[in-house]
Amino acid sequence: MSPRRSVAEARQTRAEILASGVRLASAEGLEGLTIGRLASAMNMSKSGVLGHFGSKEELQLAVVDAAADIFTREVADKARGVEAGLPKLLAMCAAWVSYLERRVLPGGCFFTAAACEFDDRPGRVRNAIAGLATVWNRDLYRQTRTAAAAGDLPADTDADQFVFEISGVILALNNALQLHRDRMAPGRARRALSRLIGYPVAALTLLMTLRLA
Repeated sequence: MSPRRSVAEARQTRAEILASGVRLASAEGLEGLTIGRLASAMNMSKSGVLGHFGSKEELQLAVVDAAADIFTREVADKARGVEAGLPKLLAMCAAWVSYLERRVLPGGCFFTAAACEFDDRPGRVRNAIAGLATVWNRDLYRQTRTAAAAGDLPADTDADQFVFEISGVILALNNALQLHRDRMAPGRARRALSRLIGYPVAALTLLMTLRLA
């Protein structure tokens, strides 16, 4: 086997381990994602998994990064190229709802579950989760401020409160889908976001159809 092929195969194996790790962590929790649990799911030896990450914490951090890549692809990238301000804010919200509605991960929103697990547990994993959430919220805040400056939202809109309420709708949606298996929840979330943003619910649905299919 050539060195180049060996490196490529190692990268592929690592990617497969991470994909499995994200799915498992979304459904069973990030803390429960051990080297042994993942090795069993992958039909690999513990040493085979350990060789790619070195420790449970490094595995968790790598899984958080992999989950962030999925979120970027499935949500953030869907709004890329959309005009800043209200159009982008609508696209971001539409993509976020669609991400949960399509059950991209079996356990729903990876970061909602991970944040609940690690919110009061200091360390590198908590910092990584908090940092990624901060980046996303900052973009929502920026688009809210841009929309207010353009006159598409009231000039006195409290952007921090606005983002807080958007996040609350998404948390409620994730809970309704995961805990109650409520198939009506995505529609309720779109209506809630439409009332909050002051834009017809049809706009969120149309954005989902045109940009997110």
